[in-house]
Amino acid sequence: MVAFSALSGLSALPLLFSLAQCVYGVSLDVSTEGGNSSSPILYGFMFEDINHSGDGGIYAQLLRNNGLQGSQPDLTAWAAVGDATLAVDTQNPLTEAIPHSLRLDVKQGVSGAVGFSNEGYWGIPVDGSEFLNTFWIKGDFSGDITVRLVGSNTGIEYGSTKITQSSHSGNFTKVSATIPTKKAPDGAVLYQLTVDGAAVRGSLNFGLLELFPQTFKSRPNGLKPQLAQPLDAVKGSFLRFPGGNNLEGASESLRWKWNQTIGPLEDRPGRQGDWTYYNTDGLGLDEYLYWCEDMGLAPVLGVWAGFALQSGGNTPITGDALKPYIDDVLNELEYIRGDSSTKYGALRASYGRKDPWTLTMVEIGNEDMLGGGCASYAERFTAFYNAIHATYPDITFIASTAQSNCLPSKLPAGTWVDFHNYNSANNLVSQFNQFDNLDRAVPYFIGEYSCQQNNAWPFMQGSVAEAVYMIGIERNSDLVKMAAYAPLLQLVNATQWRPNLLAFTQNPDVVIETTSYHVQHMFSVNRGDTIRQVTSDSAFGPVYWVASSAGNTYYVKLANYGATPQDITVSIAAKTSGKLTVLADHDPNAYNSDTQTLVTPSEVDVTATNGKFTFTLPAWAVGVLAAT
Repeated sequence: MVAFSALSGLSALPLLFSLAQCVYGVSLDVSTEGGNSSSPILYGFMFEDINHSGDGGIYAQLLRNNGLQGSQPDLTAWAAVGDATLAVDTQNPLTEAIPHSLRLDVKQGVSGAVGFSNEGYWGIPVDGSEFLNTFWIKGDFSGDITVRLVGSNTGIEYGSTKITQSSHSGNFTKVSATIPTKKAPDGAVLYQLTVDGAAVRGSLNFGLLELFPQTFKSRPNGLKPQLAQPLDAVKGSFLRFPGGNNLEGASESLRWKWNQTIGPLEDRPGRQGDWTYYNTDGLGLDEYLYWCEDMGLAPVLGVWAGFALQSGGNTPITGDALKPYIDDVLNELEYIRGDSSTKYGALRASYGRKDPWTLTMVEIGNEDMLGGGCASYAERFTAFYNAIHATYPDITFIASTAQSNCLPSKLPAGTWVDFHNYNSANNLVSQFNQFDNLDRAVPYFIGEYSCQQNNAWPFMQGSVAEAVYMIGIERNSDLVKMAAYAPLLQLVNATQWRPNLLAFTQNPDVVIETTSYHVQHMFSVNRGDTIRQVTSDSAFGPVYWVASSAGNTYYVKLANYGATPQDITVSIAAKTSGKLTVLADHDPNAYNSDTQTLVTPSEVDVTATNGKFTFTLPAWAVGVLAAT
């Protein structure tokens, strides 16, 4: 291939710009003629519910253990208020899917406020918006129900409402109320529901309590703005969901089942997730697709392909035994894409979405090169491909591995392969030219990658290494169609995997934009559609680069993987002005976390002198020149 290069990225910390005469370390001349087309969907997101990134994270429902789901639920996150006791009740199920309720027992003669609290997911972020509280109540009662959001340590009230309500012992009654709030200074807030004990005759049952702030784009059952907004700012192009490992399940019975994640929340049983905690599935298939629609992301749907995470059991499933699972995927695709005259299209319409969703990319399985899945994957991939392609010939298929011994001897035309790369900083840099000389016949999806080193937060050297790897990807974006950093989100209080792109606490003001987030943002928002040839007086290393253009704007993305500042000159015909964004720190181990923010991007206007942009790229730096 022609050795083209370009670079896009964000940068942080003070910029060391030198616009005076100096001896340039690297001189780049960007061609304004010719070039290769770049993938228009190169940068995007991979999501699965890990680190409470869904429940307790971007899914805006704020109460933990709110439906007492699972086969053996307990009172995690719940506590009694006043002279009352709580219990998990199996005799008063809300629905078949939600077979438990929360029982509030009040002794005869008790008066005054009694009830319960919920601590949320290690706190409740009260952001000052109007909250929506919904719950179901059963039992003989008539009176006022008071709902409050109060500081768990201070008792300060950040929102409250009083509901006059009656209920009966024969059935559950649904209650909804709005709660005006004022912003809390931290996440140490409890949800509290109380009644007058004198109005309770024995016990009351409560089912599936929900608490939502104002959501992103005001979607019912939607996303938390605290996290959705910084993701939206990246201007990604796609979302791969629902995983990842969380698609596969620990066993066939615990796989992600699309048809149990749709419709009313009281009809969603949830499932034991693959990252230590139970998934409510409030963030379900439709919610993923609304997420895509609201952020302009192309959905990349992962479908279960007959293999679960734990070896043994009844997977891999092969031969005729695969047919029910293939049929299940076909039903899912009809739900997503079918006209409302079809069985599953009509079901979708009954849930409020008449128009079909747009879906053109399906990944068959996840990481089927691992855990004993490789030997059967060629058969399983082919079976799913043949059935789906026969009905949806326009769909682009992605194999869950690029490992050739796991794939059919001849992949169907147009099939992509998924390559995952979790690696040390030095190894990522060594793979800069990984895609330079590969056969262009089979496109790649880098479905998961990041610098993973010592279970650390994203740190400056690692993020620069990611930028070097991304420059290599962008130089080859005729072959590499999409790439996604992973994992995406991390609740600091409950983390199973590090590093992650964005971290957060339940303080409504705390979202940790990591060094890697800044790199992803910089590269994604500064994208050209044509990769331009670059002539240089230096070989790659420690400085790496790639250039692209879109219309009249040219982008040069740079990474300095070294401890020595580098003088740079960039020549682009007829370009005289631009912006230079740099993320840098002289300490390669510098990182942002919930306790410190050391590295942030800096941006300056730059002007070309005698047709050349000149500046110094600091040590351990990622930079983007956008020349107009």
